Amino acid sequence: MRIAIIGAGNMGSWLVESLCLDYEVGVFDMDRSKLKYFFNSRKFLYYEEIMDFTPDLLINAVSLDQTLPLFEEIVSYLPEKCIISDITSVKSGLADYYKKLGRRYVSTHPMFGPTFGNVKDLSNENAIIISESDEEGKEFFREFYSSLKIKIHDYSFQEHDETIAYSLSIPFSSSMVFAACMKEQEAPGTTFKKHYSIAEGLLSEDDYLLSEILLSPYSLNQVERISEQMEALKEMIKSRDKEKLTAFFAMLRSNIGLKS
Repeated sequence: MRIAIIGAGNMGSWLVESLCLDYEVGVFDMDRSKLKYFFNSRKFLYYEEIMDFTPDLLINAVSLDQTLPLFEEIVSYLPEKCIISDITSVKSGLADYYKKLGRRYVSTHPMFGPTFGNVKDLSNENAIIISESDEEGKEFFREFYSSLKIKIHDYSFQEHDETIAYSLSIPFSSSMVFAACMKEQEAPGTTFKKHYSIAEGLLSEDDYLLSEILLSPYSLNQVERISEQMEALKEMIKSRDKEKLTAFFAMLRSNIGLKS
């Protein structure tokens, strides 16, 4: 199988390095300086070179805001048999785009990075494969993720975005509130430093990605849940109600699977 990967950022680079020993892989990036670090793969400088490569699979690994524009630019350079693929964390608009385009596609979401994931050991990580995707494309990613011991979940486009609204908007919002309350701390403790590191990693992401996750139609309900729990906690603190706090702590431990 010949695989063309567009975008040599963190995820694109990981894909090239993970696939190039088992497949014929080529990579393209608008920033040509990024291409010099790859081995066992072809480097494309122009879309015409991708056309000559005649890929069986094209993986679109550019930033979220450039995903659809990139497809529009490159699709005419691809053979009809080529399966097109995205790995975006937000799937808004993709279902309609793929349907309108009428080509074979596979949409997946490796849920481990690049901000926080340890790509050297992915046995505790997860990936989503969109169920509406082409069967051959799904099988390719199923085998690829399985070879890395990544846990695989099959969701529809809608189920994916509902899941991401829960799994990302809650921690993202919580980390943003933490950062909003930040002040200079001369002697930070271990817990503070851990939260600081998470917030720092989150805010290194681009504004478009953060906005798309928070503006998902499914995110507001999750953020409101945070607000409701914060109001409840505020009332317990104001009233100095140790009994309610104890019950609250027990609920929290139960929610994350800890025994009281």
